[in-house]
Amino acid sequence: MRLSFVHLAKPVLHGYFRSSCSWRVRIAFALKGIEYDQVPVNLIKDGGQQYTPQYKELNPMQQVPAVEIDGMTISQSLTIIQYIDETRPGTPLLPVDPKKRVQVRMISDLIASGIQPLQNLYVLQKIGEEKVPWAQHFINRGFQALEPILKETAGKYCVGDEISMADICLVPQVYNAERFKVDIEPYPTIKRLNATLVEIDAFRTSHPSRQPDTPDDLRQP
Repeated sequence: MRLSFVHLAKPVLHGYFRSSCSWRVRIAFALKGIEYDQVPVNLIKDGGQQYTPQYKELNPMQQVPAVEIDGMTISQSLTIIQYIDETRPGTPLLPVDPKKRVQVRMISDLIASGIQPLQNLYVLQKIGEEKVPWAQHFINRGFQALEPILKETAGKYCVGDEISMADICLVPQVYNAERFKVDIEPYPTIKRLNATLVEIDAFRTSHPSRQPDTPDDLRQP
C-alpha cells in the first residue's frame, strides 16, 4: 500500500560513499526520482565520524545510513527503502503479488542480514589481519545460498522482469565481492543479473565512485 503525503523538504541522507547500505538507499532514491541532500559520514577519518556525539544522537547504532525524512530520522537501509516506496510515487520497489513480494524480501534479507554484516567495516576491523579471507569465506557462503534461489526467481532481474529491492541489495554486494577478490564465475545467475543492473542509470549515478565524498583517486566521471 502506498500512502499520500505532502513532502515539504528534501530528504537528507547521512552516508559514506563506499558503504553498501548507503548505496542501497542512493539507488532507491534514484529509481524513485527523489531529490535528496547528502551529508558525508566518513567511517575512517578521525577514528570514524559515526562515533561522534552528534552522529550518535542521530543514529544511536552509530552506523550509516541514516535518513532525515518527513520530520523523523530512519536508520537501517531496508526500512528506509520500504518507507520511501510506501510514501513516494514512481517505480515500485516491491511487487504487488504476495509470492513475488516475499521472494524479494527473502533475497534482500539474505544479503542484508546474512552476508553484508559479516564483512562490513566494523567487523573487519575486529578481525584484523585475517579480514580478507574472512570476508571471502562469508561472501562465498552467502553466494552459494543465493545462486540457486536466484536461479528459480530471476527473469531479467532478481525476481521476474521488474526491478525491486532485491536488485538494490544485489549490486552493492557484488561490488563488495569484487573488492575482496571473490571469484563470481561459479555464480552465473548473480553475474548475469549484476551485469544487467550496473548498466541502468540509477545504479550508475549512485555508484561509490561518483559520490560527493568519493576520494579523488577513486572517482570516475
